[in-house]
Amino acid sequence: MTADKLIDLLVARLLRDHGKSKHHWRKAIGPLRLYSPATHPHCNWNATPTGSFQDIALIETLLDDLRMAYPLLTT
Repeated sequence: MTADKLIDLLVARLLRDHGKSKHHWRKAIGPLRLYSPATHPHCNWNATPTGSFQDIALIETLLDDLRMAYPLLTT
């Protein structure tokens, strides 16, 4: 999976489950940082969500779930 596809998946799930708008969630998620699989063999990506405490908690919970399903991303 690519970083762009993962962001699309995050936005779709957040929009479906919690409403608001695509723009709101994309802005709150922010960019995904990718790391080399050589130095990060278990999970090569990270996000630093912004926004309200509730939005950050929702995003972090979903990120934790998706790290299990998609630990390594491609560009």
